[in-house]
Amino acid sequence: MLAWHEGAARRCCAIIFAAAMLFLASQTAEAVPAFARQTGLACVACHVSFPELTPFGRFFKLTGYTLTNNKTIPLAGMVQFSQTNTRTINNSQYDFVRNSDPVLQQASLFYGGRIAGPVGAFVQWTYDGIAHHSGIDNTDIRAAGHFTKGDVDFIYGMTLNNNPTVSDVWNSTPAFGYPYASSSVSLTPMASTLIDGSLAQQVAGVTAYALWQRSIYAEVGLYRTADKMFSFLRAGQDTATPGGVARLSGSNPYWRLAYNAEWGPHSLMVGTYGLVANKFPDNTIPVSPTDHFTDYAFDTQYQYLTFTHSITAQATWIHEKQRWDASFPSGGIGAGPTPANSSDTLNTFKAKTSYYFHRKYGATIAYFQTTGSNDPGLYGSAPVTGSANGSPNSNGLILEADYLPMPQVKLAIQYTWFLKFNGARYNYDGNGRNASDNDTLYLLAWIVF
Repeated sequence: MLAWHEGAARRCCAIIFAAAMLFLASQTAEAVPAFARQTGLACVACHVSFPELTPFGRFFKLTGYTLTNNKTIPLAGMVQFSQTNTRTINNSQYDFVRNSDPVLQQASLFYGGRIAGPVGAFVQWTYDGIAHHSGIDNTDIRAAGHFTKGDVDFIYGMTLNNNPTVSDVWNSTPAFGYPYASSSVSLTPMASTLIDGSLAQQVAGVTAYALWQRSIYAEVGLYRTADKMFSFLRAGQDTATPGGVARLSGSNPYWRLAYNAEWGPHSLMVGTYGLVANKFPDNTIPVSPTDHFTDYAFDTQYQYLTFTHSITAQATWIHEKQRWDASFPSGGIGAGPTPANSSDTLNTFKAKTSYYFHRKYGATIAYFQTTGSNDPGLYGSAPVTGSANGSPNSNGLILEADYLPMPQVKLAIQYTWFLKFNGARYNYDGNGRNASDNDTLYLLAWIVF
């Protein structure tokens, strides 16, 4: 254990050096993110720390990214250097390459701002430094209007996006929820709900939304596979590999409802969101029967924001009903799942609290938990990654410390502590591996410019 942490400390020098060089480069170029270029406002006007939005940041997004004081092309870039140190892993035996190595985790290019008139966009293209592959990332194109008269305040609009909840303006929903950055090479639990990232960059959604009196928010829409005229929304994704990207049947409803209150430096939101989807078991066989997923969730967010002290807290609970109408009777279609049950449930709970002093020194504590039906067909035993008892149950804590020498640069140390992993605390895979063997120390240098 001691040797593991000493090795991590020695190897983090490369990350710190890379961050320092990019910090100096950004200072020399006087570079700032796209939204700040367009509005002329400081980054902290929109973000507590990227990507967590302030009330003004939420207003900017809801009004279509169109608020502007400067004539400029709203482009920005981002790079993440990281190092992952999993407590016990054998790279050569299990092929978890790049563990303990400083890496360029990802590099992104953004267009973020007005396109023309009431139309604006947030478009991200990302290079994955681990997989050495690039493709479109979270994308949100919207047209919006803002009506004010007397005591009436009404924001309305429509979005075209490629990830359920990416259009949302609170950081309690999956697309922009915590952790805002995490390791690309660490071991993670195998079970997750469909709405929690499983459709990201694979679908096209058209939704309509409205915010009444800065209090009542509603959004409804439909998601379908991003093909034909919408294929650009999954550009760079692997659509040919069996069992690869998700393929949905028809149009699938999504909803969001929230109550928001703002007073002084405080803001509070409570809400619900969800998705109903019919999914082909194998994306290369779009003529088969489909499996049915119903996800519904409740979430909340609180913020206390001043220049000196910033406190933010988010929580969400997601319940998923899985009905294996196609996969269970057939014993699996193509490379699709082979459930042992005709139906299953999955529950996700996430909660985090962060504190920042002068928006420069930050600390976060987070809890995560997944529970659900035992299904050895879905979660069966496999060395390191499987569940010996067929259970998806996992839970743990994340501890993070941040230092922001400037709003565009974040240096972070994040530790993930697993209390249970894929169904058990001890010997979860039947081969002697414990949940704590997957504990991870993650070092990050995150720069936007």
